[in-house]
Amino acid sequence: MDILYIIIPCYNEEKVLPITAPSFISKLGSLISAEKISPESRILFVNDGSRDSTWEIICSLAKTEKLCKGISLSRNRGHQNALLAGLTEASDKCDITITIDCDGQDDINAIDEMVDKYDAGCDIVYGVRNDRRTDSAFKRFTAQSYYKFLAKLGAEVVYNHADYRLISSRALKELLKYEEVNIYLRGMVPLVGFKSGTVEYVREERKAGETHYPLRKMADLAINGITGLTVSPMRIILGCGVAVMGLAFIWLIVLAVLAACGVKAGLIWIAALIVFFGGIQLGAIGVIGEYIGKMYLETKHRPRFVISERTPEN
Repeated sequence: MDILYIIIPCYNEEKVLPITAPSFISKLGSLISAEKISPESRILFVNDGSRDSTWEIICSLAKTEKLCKGISLSRNRGHQNALLAGLTEASDKCDITITIDCDGQDDINAIDEMVDKYDAGCDIVYGVRNDRRTDSAFKRFTAQSYYKFLAKLGAEVVYNHADYRLISSRALKELLKYEEVNIYLRGMVPLVGFKSGTVEYVREERKAGETHYPLRKMADLAINGITGLTVSPMRIILGCGVAVMGLAFIWLIVLAVLAACGVKAGLIWIAALIVFFGGIQLGAIGVIGEYIGKMYLETKHRPRFVISERTPEN
């Protein structure tokens, strides 16, 4: 039987972890009892530099529950790096990994169907939300627009998929060859290839505590996804530059005609044009700077995470 590792990133989750951990343990136990996976399967909690008692809770779970183990990062590295740390840690210990958040919003019963699809030959199975009724209208609109925008830019992403997914050991081995520092797993995993499938599920409200993904972090993740997967924004800038040059040329002709007719264009129109073109230039410089900044970080080859502690083996 295949060994499954369920990887759960945790950041300041002392309120929700005692509620959701028993559900994860029960689910893994039921899969083992049904002989769908090996008894050597485990739940791997990844403490992402939490400032509360999250790590202490993980250590306690590892002592009392044979199915649980944990690693702790030396500092907060962000959700994507925490996921990558867990995947890297589990890569030589299991045949299948499933990543899921610890807040209880993702339906853990979808794990059964994911394992079934893996048994049917899929190396990657994506958990896909079939609705967003738990989101605010603003979040629903921005999230769905973002997925569509990424697709328009040419990035290969799975619509309404976050980071709830199954990856086989051979697909994971290939994924870990991607060495970029600025990671966006939702876009990187499809690049690996192999046969894939999807499982739809209903996402519930968070069981306890507060979300650790406010608007600022969501925007940062979105920008990282766009700049990490496609250079289309650079091409859009080029197109805008050509269009602006065309408009400027037409405006010069208009000004020349007005001057020939004795009509003064006025400083207000000229000032407005200067502000307009200046805004476009600043925006273009900002986009170019974002790409250059990522290139700068990539050349440093800094480690994406550092593991400071591990729970003792059971």
